[in-house]
Amino acid sequence: MDKLIAQLIAATNAFSVEAALELFSPKAVIADVSVGKTFKGPAGVREYIEEYFVGYHTVTKLESLEAVSAKRAKAFVDFTGDFGHEKGLLDVATGTDGLIISIDAELL
Repeated sequence: MDKLIAQLIAATNAFSVEAALELFSPKAVIADVSVGKTFKGPAGVREYIEEYFVGYHTVTKLESLEAVSAKRAKAFVDFTGDFGHEKGLLDVATGTDGLIISIDAELL
């Protein structure tokens, strides 16, 4: 999980939508309570990354990582961008293929 989350942060920090999408299962779901929306499948994940990372020039710094299980971890992150500065939580789960199947995101 450490490597996968590091790859996700590196891809979004580089504003590389395609590199980020490669880390997600085709059935992935991102639920972000801070924006009040759920994003499903490749089109939804693309929309989320393009709008909230590329669109706001979001740069993410990993502050800590808490392993919940072999297939789930909580990444506590620091976000900066056009919106200012926020702290957040990304609760990331992977499927049997090692790809991200879900992220529950929230601002802290």
